Amino acid sequence: MSQLEIAMVAPPWFELPPTAYGGIEAMCSDLIEQLSLRGLEITLVGVGRNGTPADFVPTCDQSNEARLGQVLPEVTHASALTEIIDKLDPDLVHDHSLAGPLLARGRPLPTVVTAHGPVNGEMGRYYRGLGDSVGLVAVADAQRRLAPDLNWVGTVHNAVRVERFPFRAGKEDFALFLGRSCPEKGIPQAIAAARQAGIPLKIAAKCREPDEKAYFDREIAPLLGPDVEWLGEADRERKVDLLAAARCLLFPVCWEEPFGIVMVEAMACGTPVLGFRRGSIPEVITHGRTGYVCDGVADMAQAIHEVGRLSPHDCRVEAELRFDVEMMADRYARIYQSVL
Repeated sequence: MSQLEIAMVAPPWFELPPTAYGGIEAMCSDLIEQLSLRGLEITLVGVGRNGTPADFVPTCDQSNEARLGQVLPEVTHASALTEIIDKLDPDLVHDHSLAGPLLARGRPLPTVVTAHGPVNGEMGRYYRGLGDSVGLVAVADAQRRLAPDLNWVGTVHNAVRVERFPFRAGKEDFALFLGRSCPEKGIPQAIAAARQAGIPLKIAAKCREPDEKAYFDREIAPLLGPDVEWLGEADRERKVDLLAAARCLLFPVCWEEPFGIVMVEAMACGTPVLGFRRGSIPEVITHGRTGYVCDGVADMAQAIHEVGRLSPHDCRVEAELRFDVEMMADRYARIYQSVL
């Protein structure tokens, strides 16, 4: 196992590790670091510069964050993979990109794909079309249940380096929303819950793309006021400061959220999480211990009042026991071995 060589294919948008937004990239960076410590030989296929301990093969000399979601960077990234993988000749490819898995069928070596997004609807048809050319890894059991017929080879929760998040037992009297400006994340619902509870809300959200800006102008800006503060996108330092200080994190997602790494980041800081009963939320939050699973805005508003009963220390301990990167790396290493 110590000589196992892995080609780790990151998405084509952000450098690793990311400086602000980039949950998949942060997970990839942490996974590479841990696998390298275990003696695996990792080559990262990504964009821009490399801040990980892996060897590095870039498909583009700069990040594509300004073009996030466009088709061409994704397919250009994928088109370079065949030649790169042939030259590397690894034992296994672990692909986190969208288009890259399309090339797996022509390879003699196995490909593991982490399904970071939805697996129903069009994405389900996409993964179904890949057949057994890839082994899929779910990020939560709830995600896997949406499409149990896919070629799953395991479930591994996303994780963080818990020790890198500052624990804070004493909290300030505000609720926090941390995420992205889009309908799925439920910012208006977070505002409504905080207002019903009479608690100030701080919103730190990515808002760069045209559709994100349009959603902000249309749905969020009219709701702002003295009790609801828009902070814009937070870099890592600002993000962890907010997570550690907040009374609670609000996560009122309006879709079947595959995972939601920000919930784990909050718990690592000792901050309880209040989330709607959608997707992975009941799987990540231990109701009544690390937060509350809520059925709607009114339920979340009530939970904001009750969150003071929860122990920040319990949140931190559960993050360490369930969602630390060492556990994630061990599980992926076992999946690699089983696939090989």
